[in-house]
Amino acid sequence: MKNKVLSSVLQNWIPKIFSFLTALFIVLAVRFMNVNDRVVTLPLDVILPESYSAASLVPDTVDAVITGPESIIYLVDPSEIKATADFSSVDGPGIVRVPISLDYRDDIYTRDGLVVSARPSTVRILFEEK
Repeated sequence: MKNKVLSSVLQNWIPKIFSFLTALFIVLAVRFMNVNDRVVTLPLDVILPESYSAASLVPDTVDAVITGPESIIYLVDPSEIKATADFSSVDGPGIVRVPISLDYRDDIYTRDGLVVSARPSTVRILFEEK
């Protein structure tokens, strides 16, 4: 009995593996083909250091990309997302690059499968002594 079950499982294994991989591809394709991007422009709060001044332009906006199902991404209120670039730890003159931090309620976005990212993800500013 045990030998019959094993032989029936191992019989025609190439079509079984091919069918499994095809089904897996279809599931993943349907899952990721329904994902869209929504780009919104947010005000950027730039925190500058006290002992250095910016010698280059300081950006005042950043694009936030909201990725997820089309039926949900347009329900997101962009005013609930805060963008910050913190240069307060600058310790010398020169070009400094810091990541843009996006603050939002994680529970809402992760529950619905949304991903929020900044574009560009970093900001660079040239600083000189005051």
